[in-house]
Amino acid sequence: MQYRFLGKTGLKVSNLCFGALTVGPLQARLSIQEGAKVIRKALEAGVNFIDTAEIYRTYPYIREAIRGYNNEVIIASKCYAYTYDGMRQSVEKALENTGRDWIDIFMLHEQESILTIKGHWEAIEYLLEAKEKGLVRAVGISTHHVEGVLGAASVPEIDVIHPLINMAGIGIRGGKTENMLRAIKVAAGAGKGLYAMKALGGGNLIDRVEEAFNFVRSISELSSVAVGMSTTDEVEYNACLFDGRPVESALKYKVKRRPRRLHVEDWCRGCGRCIEKCAQGALSIVNGKLIVDRKRCIFCGYCGAACPDFCIKVI
Repeated sequence: MQYRFLGKTGLKVSNLCFGALTVGPLQARLSIQEGAKVIRKALEAGVNFIDTAEIYRTYPYIREAIRGYNNEVIIASKCYAYTYDGMRQSVEKALENTGRDWIDIFMLHEQESILTIKGHWEAIEYLLEAKEKGLVRAVGISTHHVEGVLGAASVPEIDVIHPLINMAGIGIRGGKTENMLRAIKVAAGAGKGLYAMKALGGGNLIDRVEEAFNFVRSISELSSVAVGMSTTDEVEYNACLFDGRPVESALKYKVKRRPRRLHVEDWCRGCGRCIEKCAQGALSIVNGKLIVDRKRCIFCGYCGAACPDFCIKVI
């Protein structure tokens, strides 16, 4: 496993970051013991970096996975708090539920621009105080927006940026892949640590996994790539790819043949753009929400690429 320093934070993170959303109740719904087993498999494969969020409800999974594990584990979390007290409560919750004395990186979740960052400034003020006290080691934002990256790049108090980037531009707001790449270069030039999300476009690039990973890993400004994994086979498969080791054909077959489903997030507003892209007639809008005919869906990913709100994922 390769490791890189994350900007100026002093944190040395594995090139592969474990995205904890997928094991939890919002997606795979694994038991805590099952999910912890998957995370622990990643740690034992050399992954030392875990990405989570308050909304994912995966703190107990991480706590169980790192129990008795003696090597360094770097944890990044995030929340939607915009007030001082709200952020204080979120950080305290993360510390209590992970069983840790500090959280390595704590971020504002899903920022859109410098305007939303300024609108959350009370929360940042708490994070800066927590950093002085050693409760947090770095302050950051996550964002799907080109302007979010550029906005954070201009703020000296922000150490880390977690942007959405993939070769197809799925989910990028305010521009295309090339616009996000330029913004990432600006942020790196400002000394920010960067690690990517959604390299597979929420699973919509699953049939092009090696090409998609190679694209994101070729971006020199990125220290790590957060990848959602929900089975030990996926961990082994991804560890091989990120290590540069060949993947055994039997493992590749198991991972690619794993049953998948189209997951629609609760915030779907029923705009219908996805339906226009579905040649299989698998999608419909019922009571303002997207409904999937699982007998017709072939997981082509065209619907996910068309969604303006990044609601559709293959899991």
